[in-house]
Amino acid sequence: MDWGTLVAAVSGGSIAITGTVLADHLRNRHETGRGLSARRRAVYIEFISAAEACHSRLRQIAQTAPGEGDEGGDQRDDLDVVTRAALAEAAIYEVRERLFIDASADVAGTGQVMFERLRTLRSVVGTGASQTSPAFHAAYHPYIGSVWSYRVAVRKELDGQSLSPAAFGWAGWDGRDRCPVCQGPAGGGV
Repeated sequence: MDWGTLVAAVSGGSIAITGTVLADHLRNRHETGRGLSARRRAVYIEFISAAEACHSRLRQIAQTAPGEGDEGGDQRDDLDVVTRAALAEAAIYEVRERLFIDASADVAGTGQVMFERLRTLRSVVGTGASQTSPAFHAAYHPYIGSVWSYRVAVRKELDGQSLSPAAFGWAGWDGRDRCPVCQGPAGGGV
């Protein structure tokens, strides 16, 4: 028996099998990476959409809120229930859990800040703050700033590009500089 032929055949077969396994591993890793990227993009959009649905509902409730200083414990209790329902109906809790599972640490962190500020806004509206009240705006503007921080983090991760308020001609993300309520008739702010 010619040992050289046998060794060459075994070596060639080993190289071919190793190459096939390595190529399959790299293809699977690439497909997994694309799958994770697609899942992240979907949950990032779903999270901000759920937050916007809740935010819109809270603003609607604040338009008809009785206002600070109004009496009526039952009305305030009802507002608390209705505002809590706004978060649940928007499914923000469920989407937030998916965000924690699939998001990068940066996006999950900015998403959590946005969620906490949305809950603060919910709490303020739940106490009866109207849309034109100082209490509403004290919670509203930090929330809007956190929404933009989330958008910036998502863009940086997905596209490697960032945004700045200056791109829109704004001084800041939170909108205080453009808010007619905060600027007041004399421009003095809330």
